[in-house]
Amino acid sequence: MMVDQGYSVRRATISRSACVDLLDQAILARVVISVRCLPAALPARICVIDDQHILVASTEGTVILAAHRGDVLSIQIDGLEPEGVTWSVMASGLARAAKITGEMPESMREALERGATLISLPLSVVVGERIG
Repeated sequence: MMVDQGYSVRRATISRSACVDLLDQAILARVVISVRCLPAALPARICVIDDQHILVASTEGTVILAAHRGDVLSIQIDGLEPEGVTWSVMASGLARAAKITGEMPESMREALERGATLISLPLSVVVGERIG
């Protein structure tokens, strides 16, 4: 049974540009994918390369196969602001294998040196929300 505690939760939509800024600050995210018709959230390193694309470095076979097939992948990040407000951002697009580019953060280069595969994801759908 749920009991009314006498308070409400505030929700606010985050603009696309603010969502992209939050993605740009993140180095680690969850790749959200369907595996045998069940949802899975797998860790990966990320890097926003412009306002329209994100690079993903993953060693997960399921994620790599999905990119080679051109499947839809989603990237999810979240955080907690100093005043206790939480936020979540999700970006989705048709994944594809990517080539190594000259401009990449060191964290992405390290992931590639450890055997990760590089995936490109257009930021086709980007949504975010602050809760609290």
